[in-house]
Amino acid sequence: MGNLTRRALLRSSVVGVAATALPAFSASIETAARKGRIRQSVCQWCYPHIPVDQLAEYAAKIGLRGIDLLQPDEYEIPRRYGLVCTMGYAGGGDIGKALNRVENHAAIEQAFRTNIPRAAKAGVPNVITFSGNRAGMSDDEGARNTIAGLNRVKKIAEDHGVTICLELLNSKRDHHDYMCNHTAWGVRVVEEVNSPNVKLLYDIYHMQIMEGDLIATIRANIQSIGHFHTGGVPGRHELDGTQEVQWDGVMRAIADAGFKGYVAHEFVPTGDPLESLRKAAELCDV
Repeated sequence: MGNLTRRALLRSSVVGVAATALPAFSASIETAARKGRIRQSVCQWCYPHIPVDQLAEYAAKIGLRGIDLLQPDEYEIPRRYGLVCTMGYAGGGDIGKALNRVENHAAIEQAFRTNIPRAAKAGVPNVITFSGNRAGMSDDEGARNTIAGLNRVKKIAEDHGVTICLELLNSKRDHHDYMCNHTAWGVRVVEEVNSPNVKLLYDIYHMQIMEGDLIATIRANIQSIGHFHTGGVPGRHELDGTQEVQWDGVMRAIADAGFKGYVAHEFVPTGDPLESLRKAAELCDV
């Protein structure tokens, strides 16, 4: 199957696969005890036919710590199952239209002023934002604009103990023209903003496509990284032997670097979705 994005999933035949393959939740599954070196989560959008409550119940059962990428009105749901929303949407712009253009800054600030306090109240540690597409803009101008936008909102995050995470995405296959498509660009932005509450969302799937050299890059830049996403390469499917990333090795590097945040699984399952998630949790439990 081809590469998938959050936006494209609803148009994909994989939705049908996931829907027809959805197993009934089994109460007989024993609760898994995890080592805790990697605090794992799961992105809700990858399971569009599983209600958030059911996904959270199963995630708790297999030893995950939270549910990723929930809307503000869903922030509280994981808490019913002893989990947290590990990253929330909070109005930080869209993938193609966000911080690299100053005309977007006011709307993002207004949304963050509303939703970051809501995130803090619900125990949500991170909210997501984006650079936006280049559309002819130079990387230097885009970086300066993004820095200005983050400087405008960083105190909101600092005052509420929430981290704003700027996502790294690939522009080679999935998000053509996206500006924050290399670690060095993102690190420049984060370092110049110079706030403990502004970090990068390092998406391993996207950065394997753009850069490779995952372990060395993660080790060199761990202080600028606030959150991780997974996804099999190629295709953004299961983390298994058909993929080119050695996931247990990458997870050991993350844990050994002292990372205390969350690693959220963001792959689109092609078979039994809950079983695929359980296997990913086991593989990354280093």
